[in-house]
Amino acid sequence: MGDSLMAWNRRSGQSVAQQLEADLHQPVLDRSALGASVIRRTPLGAAMGLNIPQQFQPGQRDWIVLNGGGNDLFLGCGCNACSERLNLLASEDGNWGAIPNLLSRLRATGAQVIYVGYLRSPGVGSLIENCADEGNELERRLITATRKDPGVHYVSLRDLVPHGDRSYHAFDLIHPSPKASRAIAARVANIIRK
Repeated sequence: MGDSLMAWNRRSGQSVAQQLEADLHQPVLDRSALGASVIRRTPLGAAMGLNIPQQFQPGQRDWIVLNGGGNDLFLGCGCNACSERLNLLASEDGNWGAIPNLLSRLRATGAQVIYVGYLRSPGVGSLIENCADEGNELERRLITATRKDPGVHYVSLRDLVPHGDRSYHAFDLIHPSPKASRAIAARVANIIRK
């Protein structure tokens, strides 16, 4: 489940889910969608898979891997109401908010849950550079939230991209390159194997 971090590179067969499936030799159902968000709640958006909580389909799952929140911040707060949007996504203590509530709902199915953070800007003029502080704060809150349940795991991508290295990003310097999708999938697979 998730947004373009997960869905990017799907057309070439190299999305995070596709890489994870190849790495683990296990079937992976990919429900992620470009432009998806955690908070957006419109009937059309939900029908198109753009509401991450509604991407979940009931059924027996061993693991649920997801991300989200980036579009809520980047597209949702307009660089002036970010604190309010952050609080809607996750409270400062990680106890409540759209994402902790979603994690609880997914864990209630009995599945192990892995929440994947976001790539950091390579530091070379990316559009998301201005959202770095908010992204770091969201990650801090989500790490706190995921530590409350041993069945919920957080995969940070904070250290994945070396400063100035464009090879982990697509042409837009926001989305993952196939190399990054492979590296993200490897981090998720390591948790599942353990």
